[in-house]
Amino acid sequence: MPLPKPPATRAALLSAADYESQSAPKTSRRSQKAADPKSKLLDLHDDRAETAVAKAAPKPAPAPGVTARAPGTGGGLPVKAPAAYPIAPAPAARPKTSLGGARKRARSGGPSKLFVLDTNVLLHDPTSMFRFEEHDVYLPMITLEELDNHKKGMTEVARNARQVSRDLDGLATEGSLDPVAGIPLSKTGHREAGGKLFFQTQFLDAKAPSGLPQGKADNQILAVVQALREQHGARDVVLVSKDINMRVKARALGLPAEDYFNDKTLDDGDLLYTGVLALPPDFWDKHGKTMESWNQGGHTFYRIVGPLVPSLLINQFVYLETPGAAPLYARVTEITGKSAVLKTLRDFTHAKNAVWGITARNREQNFALNLLMDPEVDFLTLTGTAGTGKTLATLACGLAQVMDERRYSEIIVTRVTVPVGEDIGFLPGTEEEKMGPWMGALDDNLEVLSKGDGGAGEWGRAATQDLVRSKIKVKSLNFMRGRTFLNKFVIIDEAQNLTPKQMKTLITRAGPGTKIVCLGNLAQIDTPYLTEGSSGLTYAVDRFKGWPHGGHITLARGERSRLADFASDAL
Repeated sequence: MPLPKPPATRAALLSAADYESQSAPKTSRRSQKAADPKSKLLDLHDDRAETAVAKAAPKPAPAPGVTARAPGTGGGLPVKAPAAYPIAPAPAARPKTSLGGARKRARSGGPSKLFVLDTNVLLHDPTSMFRFEEHDVYLPMITLEELDNHKKGMTEVARNARQVSRDLDGLATEGSLDPVAGIPLSKTGHREAGGKLFFQTQFLDAKAPSGLPQGKADNQILAVVQALREQHGARDVVLVSKDINMRVKARALGLPAEDYFNDKTLDDGDLLYTGVLALPPDFWDKHGKTMESWNQGGHTFYRIVGPLVPSLLINQFVYLETPGAAPLYARVTEITGKSAVLKTLRDFTHAKNAVWGITARNREQNFALNLLMDPEVDFLTLTGTAGTGKTLATLACGLAQVMDERRYSEIIVTRVTVPVGEDIGFLPGTEEEKMGPWMGALDDNLEVLSKGDGGAGEWGRAATQDLVRSKIKVKSLNFMRGRTFLNKFVIIDEAQNLTPKQMKTLITRAGPGTKIVCLGNLAQIDTPYLTEGSSGLTYAVDRFKGWPHGGHITLARGERSRLADFASDAL
């Protein structure tokens, strides 16, 4: 580009007035359109005052010598222009509120409610008092009496009762139990709790409805709810209980009752993260032009940029199966800004890539085997219906990495001892002998894996089974507290029966070089008070999705037998 010609004449010096007019900020077109039409009545002599009026913003005041003529006076006396004339007033700034009440109360669209908690809610979740946001919590005296009755023992219910008692003691310390003022729930550091806690410190004229026994605890709580509704006429008083029959009785008496939902990770089990995403048919058309590809370590990598990237997660599997074209199976390994990197998979459906004699029979099993054999994945969850191959694939990968690759020292298998039917009583023997009847699935899968070595003979198979058994340890969940697993392959079977607290206890046992695999079927939960939404397995899947060293796969197709597959769908 050629340079411009030099000036022919010398430029003249600007005067002070011209310099000030040139340096003054100019009024933008957008601010002129936004200004009020009444601003045209002002005839200001200075551009800086005009800018301040048009923008109606807190700009610095004009010079004291700037004057303006009063409208309609002709050549009258000069009038000082105001620094900020209220022509187009800006909206008032919102007052700053705390994390507790005002902001959330505005979101709820009404006054805060008063929730009366049943004892089973506190025993189910000891932190339930702090999970009602800006709303207040009321504890009847009979609830405190029932908490005192359940605090003895080593069960999970007794631990929760003692935790609630400690929280109540911390709230009641150095405070007043005034039934009118209440105790702020954020006093002990729970900033998400913006309401107050009220105890039943005075006698309420609460009479149980006619026809209900007076001495039962549930009926006394119902009577307290009814008395509070009469006392707080304009305020919503709601009973919160995990007892279905109590909620039915409350609704039959015209009292509002709700279940406790804050412990549920998902409201619908169908919304659970599956770990698999089907690519649209026009994937290559939309992303092929800007795609980068390269080969490294026997895998093909694709860097894509497009509308699909925001919906992807790390270690999520994508596939594209088009008739007449080669299918694409890949895993998301990196997400940087608006781009993502896809890595092709190792084909475990081929016999040359068999793991301990086991090959994948469907697409999801191939995805699961890729995660199980990846040393960079420390935590893995596998869910699916009965007969999808969760335990068999996990055990085969564990044996291959313990016996062949020597990546882990041994396999540790554990599970929740929740019976399906009636309990058969105490079991004799040591810890491993007591866990033996619960590990029937482990024995069945070991039998399947040992049949693959047909040329070794009976003595060879027996020696192999003894060697394999020496590398597999069966442990009970009751003795996991305080342990640390180093270079172990940990399998948690029937993980759908774990609570979120138990799941956290088990996962935090992992030391350096340890891999934890959780297996479960969310349709077969045997633990009382646990649902698909509140299970510890659902909690782990939802919290670990997108973590670079974690993965999840939902196995959809049953491979056990045609009978088991049909029964899983029809029954």
